[in-house]
Amino acid sequence: MKIISITNQKGGCGKTTTAVNLSAYLAINGKKTLLIDLDPQGSATKHLGLEELDRTIYDVLMKGISLESLARPTMIQGLDIAPTDNLLGKAELELAYKMVGKESILKSRLSDLQGYDYVVIDTQPNLGFLTLNALVASDIAIVPIETQFFSVVGLSMILDLMQLIEKDMGHAIQKKYLLTIHDPRTKMGKEVVAQVRKSLKDDVFKVIIPNSIKLAEAPSYGQPISVHAPDSPGALAYAELAKEVMSL
Repeated sequence: MKIISITNQKGGCGKTTTAVNLSAYLAINGKKTLLIDLDPQGSATKHLGLEELDRTIYDVLMKGISLESLARPTMIQGLDIAPTDNLLGKAELELAYKMVGKESILKSRLSDLQGYDYVVIDTQPNLGFLTLNALVASDIAIVPIETQFFSVVGLSMILDLMQLIEKDMGHAIQKKYLLTIHDPRTKMGKEVVAQVRKSLKDDVFKVIIPNSIKLAEAPSYGQPISVHAPDSPGALAYAELAKEVMSL
């Protein structure tokens, strides 16, 4: 089982869009996948049309229920979700006061999980204890980078955190970067793509996620792009991303 975090402390970079649609295409390719919504905003949960939650990932982290009992099926065969709501924000505060093992709670819950090929974790846009839990549990971190100037600024913060995890816990995370929300017509977009590829080389995925109206509107329909607009450029890009991820 491979565990993948989608993470960036900057909001608006396509993090949740990537988590949801990568998960969907992994499942479409026959890989049993669990999407964990670890963002108190619950955007991934809403993206897949889930409402009226009786239990959430908060209950897994803070009350000890199993991920297997929480996982709910989605409209995509082979894709389950561990949903959340804004109660998860309380967990961030509770973890801050926990003295021992607060960075490894999610990892311990995942150790009991069986039957999945992939776990994809959508994280919140900051570097708090929930994000730390996701990274400590992960084999791979995918960092979405919007092809705008300020998206590259501050990237070092998430890299520093992963280096700290490796140094202090002996846990090395494979780092991959995904260029997102790209408009090939703009000079800035082209320059950011060139800069990121020059700096990060083979750690950057070959596929680039386009700036797409269909991708932007899919959450309002409660659907991944594979259902909402399967022939759109955004859908084709995420299908390619899933293939690249499966080759890692």
